[in-house]
Amino acid sequence: MRQKTTLKVMLVDDEPFMLKLLGRQLENLGFSSPWAYTNGHEALKALAGPLGEPDLILLDLNMPEIDGIEFVRQLGEQRFEGSLILVSGEDERLMQAASTLVRAHGIGLIGHLNKPASYEALAALLDPWKPPKVTRPHSANVQYDADTLAAAIANGELVNYYQPKVAVADGRVVGVETLVRWRHPVDGLVFPDQFIGVAEANGQIDALTRVVLMEALAQTKVWNDAALALRVAVNLSMDNLRTLDFANFIADQAAVVGVPPSVVVLEVTESRLMEDLRTPLELLTRLRLKRFRLSIDDFGTGHSSLSQLRDLPFNELKIDRSFVHRAWENDTLSAIFDASLHMAHQIGMEVVAEGVEDREDWNFLRRSGCDLAQGYFIARPMPAAELPAWIESWNQRLRDPAAGLV
Repeated sequence: MRQKTTLKVMLVDDEPFMLKLLGRQLENLGFSSPWAYTNGHEALKALAGPLGEPDLILLDLNMPEIDGIEFVRQLGEQRFEGSLILVSGEDERLMQAASTLVRAHGIGLIGHLNKPASYEALAALLDPWKPPKVTRPHSANVQYDADTLAAAIANGELVNYYQPKVAVADGRVVGVETLVRWRHPVDGLVFPDQFIGVAEANGQIDALTRVVLMEALAQTKVWNDAALALRVAVNLSMDNLRTLDFANFIADQAAVVGVPPSVVVLEVTESRLMEDLRTPLELLTRLRLKRFRLSIDDFGTGHSSLSQLRDLPFNELKIDRSFVHRAWENDTLSAIFDASLHMAHQIGMEVVAEGVEDREDWNFLRRSGCDLAQGYFIARPMPAAELPAWIESWNQRLRDPAAGLV
């Protein structure tokens, strides 16, 4: 049982019995008496009232007048900063859709409860939960323009971070994914979702990718010389594959630095549909002939689909995190994951699971027969200088029988 807390909790459910049941369970878990509403309109009005926003809302989906789905939309429009638990008697696939919608609105989702909600299920969700803190850099809402980004590229402000990939069977560290950051002189560390779109929209993605690639190759050489054998993955946009000289650039840079193509993984994400595949197909096929490894990133989302597996010569498939995290408890996610894994293995591809966030995700992969894994349970992206120490600490975890990783 958690210690008594002053966290503010709101209950929204048209069934008075459920309000009383959940309220009693929350109090037994150490929460103060929650605000209870049988009507979504009244609950939304209360959010703007003198009590302020709650830290947590338990929301019924199926309500008259305003249902839980519309309630979520209005929470998103109000930029609700607390967390949400969905409560419903609906089927698992509908709950999955609702959960995806909550996240799409940028609202923190703890999970969902099936009616009638049990004390044990509620406790399991809330025991590890802590209210979200505003940890985003103050640059989170800054809009950068093409000229500012061009100056950043020219001034060497882009830096690479590296997220480890490990073999699921034995936990061995086999590689890293390169993730670019912008070390802004004023705004601090800026994440790629704030500037990659700018680069793609303004014809700067080639210049950006070349900088990332050159730094990654140089770092790979440093690791190889230190007897640290790692595959190093670099993300490519399909926009990088519109010009025929890009394959030569990659091959030439690897040769100049002295890195064998077999340790370089080129992860390709198709963010928008390519109408003419001739140039990308030529470039990717030539890169495979030169023994670079090709990975289809974020498989199952956007345009990363079966047609790419048919048309492009990938030898690695990365299952998107949205099909990995919590697949152990979700039949739909588990079925999609298993189908993707089996299909990839059937055609001779290695499979990487993204988004391994906790022990349950890791145990699920151990049972699945997946090849490689990456995610916060293993390690967050880090500067290159921190990787050797992290590898040592990870190996210590592997050797500890109490950790139970392998």
